[in-house]
Amino acid sequence: QVQLVESGGGLVQAGGSLRLSCVASGRTFSNYVMGWFRQAPGKEREFVATVHWSAGTTYYADSVKGRFTISRDNAKNTVYLQMNSLKPEDTAVYYCATVRPGYFTLATMTSENRYDYWGQGTQVTVSL
Repeated sequence: QVQLVESGGGLVQAGGSLRLSCVASGRTFSNYVMGWFRQAPGKEREFVATVHWSAGTTYYADSVKGRFTISRDNAKNTVYLQMNSLKPEDTAVYYCATVRPGYFTLATMTSENRYDYWGQGTQVTVSL
């Protein structure tokens, strides 16, 4: 059974930084894709970033490109989301998700429907 556990959320002032972590267990994730999504109050869940676990290739939403960095530590089975220059509009619950896809490109992994396993989420609040 795949389990994903996020941590690292919190309250930060605009312009600050946070690093989220997602520890994965239950499988060997070498052919998996890991994604970060977020959901703000009253809004639909949206894609943030994705990484191929083995290749390390990444893809980002335009709204976070240049500010957020997704990375993984294979030895720790952990994926990170480094968030810099945070803005109030980044306030949301952040979720990690994973799937072992068939044929794909990372650009096609932006839909939440592509992912099979989800964590419980971690709250990020950015104040003015």
